[in-house]
Amino acid sequence: MGKEHGLMHIETLSTNIGAEIFNADIRDKTQFDAIWEAFKEYSVLVIRNQAITPEEHLAFSRQFGQININRFFQPLENQPEISVVEKLANQRRAIGQDWHTDHSYDAAPAMGSIMHAIALPPYGGDTLFVSMASAFEALNDEKQLFLKGLSAIHSSKHVFGKQKQSKYRDDSGRTGNEELAIQDALHPVVITHPLSGRDGLYVNPTFTESVTGVSSKESKTILGALYRHCQSPNFQCRIKWKTGDVGVWDNRATWHKAENNYHGHYRLMHRITIEGCTLSGSKSLAQVP
Repeated sequence: MGKEHGLMHIETLSTNIGAEIFNADIRDKTQFDAIWEAFKEYSVLVIRNQAITPEEHLAFSRQFGQININRFFQPLENQPEISVVEKLANQRRAIGQDWHTDHSYDAAPAMGSIMHAIALPPYGGDTLFVSMASAFEALNDEKQLFLKGLSAIHSSKHVFGKQKQSKYRDDSGRTGNEELAIQDALHPVVITHPLSGRDGLYVNPTFTESVTGVSSKESKTILGALYRHCQSPNFQCRIKWKTGDVGVWDNRATWHKAENNYHGHYRLMHRITIEGCTLSGSKSLAQVP
């Protein structure tokens, strides 16, 4: 059973995370309060059928907070606040195809991301999300207590830097500014979410390098076990995109990844990232430009 907010209709996408919104118009600022409340409740939203310009995408996004100009992604022409997330028909690797949390390498990680679906393949290209609060709450009390005493290092260097690992190497020009990839941040393995107040896991397979205060072997064991646990379908939802959809997700509450299952076809998304706050117990380990 869905919820009604004026003309807007909200349906949940799964038990633990996500909702889709119908009959909304993100250009109408009187609807923003209802969208904001849904964002806080569900962490992931897909707002269907939005015929908007890049300027209207920006205006909607600014209601969430200050926009982050991404260091590494190709910007939309004449719109530096909008990143282009694109896969050409002849490209094999898709941007964001591995589980990750946007900007976890920053001491003040991005609050959220707002994606507009511009051009889609005839099949595939869904985006999957994980509720990190639900994943944490499914652990027993002993594991929860143990994890609350840990912190982990997150870094941009091995993904976007000059010494990036081979699995992230991409010579297509979709990312750049390797010299700016100097971010290292220390975050608690378990954070208290600044909006919901729920405790949730805050590590991810792409940007988290290691758990501090334990041996390298122990760190790999802890992170490996958490990554396997978090990938349970019980904690997930899926956005099946349609052209014009606007997706909104909370980076402090989720993982996500783009399914790379449409080889030979084109996919284009416009993404805006919203600045966040420093998480309790987090700190920068490097000077951030």
